[in-house]
Amino acid sequence: MMRIWQAAAVFCAATSILGAEENGKSFAWSGPKVVQSIFNEDLGMLDSERDEYATNLAGIAGNAVAKAKASPASLADARRMLALALQLSPRNKRAVVLNFQLAKGVLPEPVEGNYSPQVFARLILTRGQLLEKQGGEENQKLARYFIQLAAELDPKNEDAVYASEVQRLDHGVLDWSAVTDAEKP
Repeated sequence: MMRIWQAAAVFCAATSILGAEENGKSFAWSGPKVVQSIFNEDLGMLDSERDEYATNLAGIAGNAVAKAKASPASLADARRMLALALQLSPRNKRAVVLNFQLAKGVLPEPVEGNYSPQVFARLILTRGQLLEKQGGEENQKLARYFIQLAAELDPKNEDAVYASEVQRLDHGVLDWSAVTDAEKP
């Protein structure tokens, strides 16, 4: 009888340890490094607008990760969107919370957003084009990120794809490391 009790105890302990490992961090997250925003006060956006875009970027990123069950591709896309969100608004609640959850290996819960990815793509395409027309280094920089992201969010949007490809042809491949790994002192 004592042997059965010991075997049952060992089995239960092993099961709980294995179960705990399964529930632990199940994906690798390399969060964006944002010490200080790469955008300065010359950016043609109000702080409230920057925060609104950041909230929507983080929401779309989190929903994509949740839907894809944290696939490597969804995490890579989320890293860029989340980095851009944190560059626009470093203390944005949704972006900060999502970054923390992903760092802990927690799959985010889908959130109700203001826009679908396709509608948001049209919005950031239009905003990117307006920033381009405004001119200025800061506006041009954000315009390129918005336009490329619009094409990636909705590859069926021919206007976004065309604008993104023209940018690539005119200026070369967009370097996202300036956004994802910015460590300005």
